[in-house]
Amino acid sequence: MLVAMSDLLAARSQMAVSLAFHIVFAVAGIAMPVLMAIAEWRWLARGDAVALELAKRWARGTAILFAVGAVSGTVLSFELGLLWPRFMAFAGPIIGMPFSLEGFAFFLEAIFLGIYLYGRERVPPRVHWAAGLGVAVSGAASGLFVLTANSWMNHPAGFSFVDGRVMDVNPWAAMFHPGWAIECLHMMLAAYLCIGFAVAAIHARELLRDSRNRFHRQALAIALAVGGVAAVVQPLSGDASAKLAAQTQPAKLAAMEGQFETENGAPLRIGGLPDEGAEVTRGAVEIPGALSWLAYGDPRATVRGLKSWPREDRPPAAIVHVAFQIMVGCGVVLMLLALAAATKRRTLYDARGLLRAIAVLGWLGFVALEAGWTVTEVGRQPWIVYRLIRTADAVTPMPHLIVPFLLFTALYVFLGVIVIVLLRRHVFASPRA
Repeated sequence: MLVAMSDLLAARSQMAVSLAFHIVFAVAGIAMPVLMAIAEWRWLARGDAVALELAKRWARGTAILFAVGAVSGTVLSFELGLLWPRFMAFAGPIIGMPFSLEGFAFFLEAIFLGIYLYGRERVPPRVHWAAGLGVAVSGAASGLFVLTANSWMNHPAGFSFVDGRVMDVNPWAAMFHPGWAIECLHMMLAAYLCIGFAVAAIHARELLRDSRNRFHRQALAIALAVGGVAAVVQPLSGDASAKLAAQTQPAKLAAMEGQFETENGAPLRIGGLPDEGAEVTRGAVEIPGALSWLAYGDPRATVRGLKSWPREDRPPAAIVHVAFQIMVGCGVVLMLLALAAATKRRTLYDARGLLRAIAVLGWLGFVALEAGWTVTEVGRQPWIVYRLIRTADAVTPMPHLIVPFLLFTALYVFLGVIVIVLLRRHVFASPRA
């Protein structure tokens, strides 16, 4: 039993590290082409050479991130089969279609990116810009197909389960289950928010050194426009996601909020740390009735607490609650930063205090991204497919999983260092002219 538990921990840790690494490149593949296409459109509309240089630089960045994302995504596809064979045997016939469509979208993205990188002198300017737009659209489609498959794990649909066998598979119903739109919207906004603010942070730092540099001024304006709009809209998407969890995954909602007791007029908890042994959340600031109102639109509504589930069916509340608080806190900070930048639109480049805040706090988007995925995946535990297959029952029986875990972690560290060096040298450095 001890060996089995250690193998389960190693498998889950390897998948967590792989997802945490890959998701950075996945969101870059969704959002970076949008920045690239906006910069080139400004060049087409105004003949601005600075915007053209931006488009070229961001195209290089997109290519670098796309290549590394393809490697990490391939590793993930192998890990699904090697580490979770029972999950794939069950889910493969049901969610195989969105994974197949993701492959088509990936190849389309590669084709459009090839045209964009090597066709500037070979196709008309507007056709070249359309190819860049094609990279953005196919990158978003690739992300959406994967998200529909992942959200299906939270809301399994599109099949019948008879005598332990999958029957009557409807792949369209599996893809477009009741929760897909809300979860996909939330993640897509997170991608634009995360990359927009990360790029803004880099160029804000450069403007602190040279506030007159037009290259970094335009880059900051475009990045803040994309990331700022996403940051302002994201709370609405987050509210819809929490309401969805209240209806379909009440145990996850209870873990997110550190709610152990079933009660009417449940409070919203800010901060605090759940004590799962004592079944209480300590140190939180409580707003009476706010959780009931946010989840069900009624401040007196009943919210089910974790105590109503057996301990073996509960998500780990301490991890989920802390990750949820981090995600929301980072999102609020970035939303306020976006609003502050909007109010100083004419004086932004000379507002050194705000530039410093963007340079330092813009990276919180990545923190929120990783925390949000922790809420999604850990909040579903102990199920790999909600209420159907436990994670412990889906893991491979292969022993000694700690070895590939260490090897893949070393690979990700190596790739991460290479990416940082290449981006600093070929994308974000100030133009010499």
